[in-house]
Amino acid sequence: MDRRSGYPRLTTPRRLAAAATARGRHLACALAFVVALATPGVAPAQDTDWVEPPASVPKAPRGDPTRNLDMLFGALKAAPDDTTAKAVENRIWAVWLASDSDTVNLLMARTKAALDKDDHALALRLLDAIVEIRPQYVEGWNRRATVAFLRKDYAGALADLRQVLRREPRHFGALAGLGTIMQEIGDETNALAAFRKALDINPRLKGMADKVRTLTDKVEGRPI
Repeated sequence: MDRRSGYPRLTTPRRLAAAATARGRHLACALAFVVALATPGVAPAQDTDWVEPPASVPKAPRGDPTRNLDMLFGALKAAPDDTTAKAVENRIWAVWLASDSDTVNLLMARTKAALDKDDHALALRLLDAIVEIRPQYVEGWNRRATVAFLRKDYAGALADLRQVLRREPRHFGALAGLGTIMQEIGDETNALAAFRKALDINPRLKGMADKVRTLTDKVEGRPI
């Protein structure tokens, strides 16, 4: 755990590579851990419990994105039921996915088309261009982390997650993805820390309470 940021300390590439070699084949089922296909209209490639944006997001609200997100995250914590929470979560995704750059929007569309054809190399080149053009665009990094994961480049995926969380520390999808990677490489302590962060930000995040409960029992033991 990084004491300054409160986030799990990201695994070094050397340690990650060693762990991935031993466990890499078991990761094949872990689809696009963060926001698997973070583009409106994209359906998940397979049924999983991983955090993903909705297949169709609402129109992003007008006004300052930072102010809108502050209000939406407040509403997310206060949501009285799952239906309300999901509606708020979808609007958060809408803000994250919105870009004021026609070029970025075009490149994201082409990235989707490349991934539909399983052309990860092309998708990666397109996303490289997106993060260079708009480094502040969180979903460019987030989507690139997905592609890195699909290519089994776990160190690259973690590096991009670091970029996501640096720009948006409340990104519950990135935190869930970070926890997934930590859990898969056997670092259950840091996986639990990441999942707890995600759940604190989004208390009704699907499946997260169960993950936290299960890992708490394993890492900290059951209370006597």
